[in-house]
Amino acid sequence: MASSDSAAVHADHRKASGKIAALLRSQMRNIAPFLTLILLSAFFAVASPSFATIDNVGNILTQVSVTGIIAVGLTFVILCAEIDLSIASIANVTGIAVAYFTAQESYVNIANIPLPGWAAILLALALCAGLGLINALGLTLIGIPSFIMTLAMMQIAAGISALLVRGQIAYKVPDLIATLGSASIGGIPWIVIVAALMLLIGHLVLTYTRFGRYVYMVGGNREAAEYSGLNVKLILGSVMVIAAVCSGIGGMLGVAHFGSAQQNEFDTYLLDSIAAVVVGGTSLFGGRGGIGNTIVGLFVLGVLNNGLDHVNIDSFLKILIRGLILLAALVINVYAQRLRAKAAE
Repeated sequence: MASSDSAAVHADHRKASGKIAALLRSQMRNIAPFLTLILLSAFFAVASPSFATIDNVGNILTQVSVTGIIAVGLTFVILCAEIDLSIASIANVTGIAVAYFTAQESYVNIANIPLPGWAAILLALALCAGLGLINALGLTLIGIPSFIMTLAMMQIAAGISALLVRGQIAYKVPDLIATLGSASIGGIPWIVIVAALMLLIGHLVLTYTRFGRYVYMVGGNREAAEYSGLNVKLILGSVMVIAAVCSGIGGMLGVAHFGSAQQNEFDTYLLDSIAAVVVGGTSLFGGRGGIGNTIVGLFVLGVLNNGLDHVNIDSFLKILIRGLILLAALVINVYAQRLRAKAAE
């Protein structure tokens, strides 16, 4: 009798262990970034006394704000199992455009009247939305893969930037953009507030709206979404425009934050934005993840970049470490996808 009870207990333990292991495997994409954030924070807090301070937390938030704004739109795209390589170039051309339209020498009619600030902002937003619409049309109507379409758009946007600045640097932006990009309220930078609001809006849209559910459906199983009557092309086109507009907003505020608009100013933001989304745990295969994952990824990158500065590490080694962490995130992403596919068999 005792032996049978013992065997039953062991069987229960094995079942419980199996359930825990299955849960850990299924949640690995979410758990790994969070553990990485904790370990990085602990390491840099020990390695540098100046890291774990309130002021430095504010620095990290400010440093990831522009990336966060751009990454909101990219999260929508990656959730649909697509990619947008033009986000940094669109951010750059939008920032340059708003400065170009604001400059006193920029005239738009025969009366030689310079544009007011609000009109410059609207024109810049129209430009980035138009570029996003071209991406959308190329992807959905012509059938060009998003990787190739946005690679071409990256060059187109870079070319427009070059034509607008012609090797010069622009400094003047509308007052609203200058305030949101470089001013503070109650000691909190406006750019951090804008980034937080955009991340919140993105989360609410993906979590609580019909459009958000459609995004996950398209990314999770595109054929099933089409069979259910969903307009997949409309969803794909919409997320490309959303990504472009988010990039444009990030570009305008980034120009104000940096203090100038110039060519190639946002080149590093392509890798940073993709890394934030992927390192945070959003699946490159679509349908899994979200803004919460992107926020964790932003903090991982922010803590890593800021912490490496505090320990005075070689700048070239810093680039290598970032690349290795991105590679590790990609490996976890692919491995988690394989586990999910095996579980579904």
